[in-house]
Amino acid sequence: MAPLALFDLDGTLVDRQTAVRDALTALCRAHGFDTVTEQWLRAELVDRANPDNFVRLRDVFGLAVPAKHLWREYVDLMAAAVTCRAEVLKGLARLRAAAWTIGIVTNGASDVQRAKLAATGLARLVDGVTVSGDLEIRKPDQRLYELAASRCGRSLIEGGWMIGDNPVGDVGGGHQAGLRTIWLRGRPWPDELAAPNHVVDDVTDAITILLTETE
Repeated sequence: MAPLALFDLDGTLVDRQTAVRDALTALCRAHGFDTVTEQWLRAELVDRANPDNFVRLRDVFGLAVPAKHLWREYVDLMAAAVTCRAEVLKGLARLRAAAWTIGIVTNGASDVQRAKLAATGLARLVDGVTVSGDLEIRKPDQRLYELAASRCGRSLIEGGWMIGDNPVGDVGGGHQAGLRTIWLRGRPWPDELAAPNHVVDDVTDAITILLTETE
């Protein structure tokens, strides 16, 4: 049976930080937001984004534009700004050619995460996508991993791999779900967390490890 590889999205397959910076620059310029408003919004969206952020923005600064319009603009701007490097796309294509089953399991609002996947071309390279906003639960909740495997036509009982940059959400959650793990180093590693199976500096290195597993 084809082995299963689940990938995180933000900070693993795509550069969320750069995309957020560029999208918010465009949004703030379009609406003429002052520096204080822009700084508030950047702080609010530093780790995650959802429609409630823009409800709060509108309330705090008394904006006239509806929050749902601001959210829709943000989603569209993120889709335009986000990138996935060519070598990452090629690596995933190589995994598929090597008969791997590939899934994406990501925390975030469904519409913005799926917009990123469509815009970058990642959507056509994976067998299943699971976004925390689909169920209002987040990694490391094992139910998200169970759904991710199911959407790929697989079961966690069969094992597989989880690849991501978040120690607790990706590595800890993947380990609890019975998956082997590859961590993209960068964030501080909690002392109490069990070590991943591999540590890499780039997701392409993780893909190389997976390919070696099936050679």
